[in-house]
Amino acid sequence: MHQEQAITMLGIESSCDETAAAIVRADSDLSNPRIVSQAILSQLEDHRPYGGVVPEIAARAHLLHMDALVERVMTEASIDYAELTAVAATSGPGLIGGVIIGMMTGKAVALTHNIPYIGVNHLEGHALSVRLVASVPFPYLLLLISGGHCQLLIVQDVNRYRLLGTTRDDAVGEAFDKTAKLLDLGYPGGPAIEKAARGGDPARFEFPLPMVGTEGCDFSFSGLKTAVRRAFESENAKQENIKADIAASFQRTVGEILMDRSLQAMDMFNKVTGGLKKEPAFVVAGGVAANGEIRARLTGLCAANGFAFVAPPMSLCTDNAAMIAWAGVERFRAGLTDDLSMAPRARWPLDPDRLGFQQ
Repeated sequence: MHQEQAITMLGIESSCDETAAAIVRADSDLSNPRIVSQAILSQLEDHRPYGGVVPEIAARAHLLHMDALVERVMTEASIDYAELTAVAATSGPGLIGGVIIGMMTGKAVALTHNIPYIGVNHLEGHALSVRLVASVPFPYLLLLISGGHCQLLIVQDVNRYRLLGTTRDDAVGEAFDKTAKLLDLGYPGGPAIEKAARGGDPARFEFPLPMVGTEGCDFSFSGLKTAVRRAFESENAKQENIKADIAASFQRTVGEILMDRSLQAMDMFNKVTGGLKKEPAFVVAGGVAANGEIRARLTGLCAANGFAFVAPPMSLCTDNAAMIAWAGVERFRAGLTDDLSMAPRARWPLDPDRLGFQQ
């Protein structure tokens, strides 16, 4: 255990289309956590014409801007590299070109300044991000919903996760993006769908509810996307009110799916943990957690089932380096550092046993 002094961590994130760096500091017992400085360079305008992230464009942007962002957060924090406890970088999963650039930057800092390197699972960054801003003890239930991931997990401790359910096809954020592209609402799809839905009738279309009512906590969204496309093609969808109705109906349907799967996970959580905690935390993280209607529905579900709804602030829901730095802080305190020979991973589940994953 590393408990002798305060922990100052440089975090680097480059798994998708945000180039980010941050300095996070906490006392040796993980108390008083704070973001000292952070910087995020969005590539949104670079990818907008394509309606999604283009891996080659993303990797090129990371390569062009990462070094400058690291220097920026170091300068804004008014610290020297010698004052860093360690450096943490996203080492997977993600678009492999971007992951490699972030890892190599982190390893260069570690090697040059003789400090430990910590390879962070991007999903663990999301999973632990809430503990940077709130006192949430282990274990807690996590719904991770983003463009690339849709999972329900029990967060047992740092580096200890139990996967309860995952998507069998598309992630929920991807479903938002593709539906928005179909309706020509713009990119990214999550905010575009939510905005359009405000003017629509959520009861106009009855879309299917894949996996709802079945055992377990797995998700599926491909059938829902197909139903949305059929509805769009069968209507005079150039009328803006039709688009709004489809968006509202789609958003309502996604909410119902997440509610059903989350309720199943709550029952499983109570069975696994033996109901030891009076009001366990239900944490929602990832970019889709920014959706206001989904947050409201899940808040109500928690209140009705004895869980405390907790979500990081919006700035920590989307990809960022502060969450990677914080995961690095938690892993460092647990004595978990990595060799500089660590390889990048395009695929890296938090619970490898559940998925039969082979290293």
